[in-house]
Amino acid sequence: MLATAGPLPEGEGWSYELKWDGVRALALVEGAGARLVSRSGRDLTQAYPSLATGVERSGAGRAGPVVVDGEVCALDEAGRPSFQALQNATASGRSPGGVGGLAYLVFDVLRIGDRWLFAEPYGERRGAIEGLGLDGPGWSVPDVFGPPGGDVLDASRAAGLEGVVAKRRDSPYLPGRRSTAWVKVKHLRTQEVVIGGFTRGEGHRAAQFGALLLGIPSADRLAYVGKVGTGFDEAALQMLTRRLEALETGVSPFEAPLPGARASGAHFVNPVLVGEVRFAEWTGAGHLRQPTWRGLREDKLAREVVREP
Repeated sequence: MLATAGPLPEGEGWSYELKWDGVRALALVEGAGARLVSRSGRDLTQAYPSLATGVERSGAGRAGPVVVDGEVCALDEAGRPSFQALQNATASGRSPGGVGGLAYLVFDVLRIGDRWLFAEPYGERRGAIEGLGLDGPGWSVPDVFGPPGGDVLDASRAAGLEGVVAKRRDSPYLPGRRSTAWVKVKHLRTQEVVIGGFTRGEGHRAAQFGALLLGIPSADRLAYVGKVGTGFDEAALQMLTRRLEALETGVSPFEAPLPGARASGAHFVNPVLVGEVRFAEWTGAGHLRQPTWRGLREDKLAREVVREP
């Protein structure tokens, strides 16, 4: 189930969770282990092996599998999620440094034994998590808060977190759907984008790409929304260069010719890689102003990318 960006709703019918900056994943817990799966259906178990082993259920009703929804995060020394650290850990296969390390933060439950909970209200599903007794290295259940939501939003800003997600307490779980029953409110402006091409680098980056050409799905092609050439560390430059070269094609995935300066030296790729950028605002031409790269979104499919307000 996906949240919709919007203003923070208030009222007794809403609960508030902190928004965690990581990779969304479902977890199937059975026996003394778990299988992690991304929203795109990719198996993440081998990508985060420390989170998939040693997970157990305690308490009553431990027979049968459990399916939970949550976020894989890399926590820094202050216990805050670091998306860059998670990217580096995924690329290297090593656990990130810092006090927190890798964590799987559980915020919903979809199945307990033979019982599927999609139709149950969020408030009851959230309460059921506490009774599962899930325990494993890095596993935790973050707090949920009542109104006023403005206080939760202020606290998330003070803690250096991404924002909050407001959820209607009577809402069912709608798999694969974006719903106004879940509203995300972020302190930073971010946008998921599809990589449609790249330009070659210059100087010390001559062997790598210089900038990524970005788009958002429109009909069956991409609407060009700009390019990004900052925010990459050396590991990201090398990894992305390898992946882009393997995807290179002679056909532009964009619905219209690129602006003149962008078309010169453009290399087009099969538009399957999804990334995320931070940006200042949308221009009148519908382009991202001052975008900075944040990382790949391996948990997202290109067709799922939509323009945020």
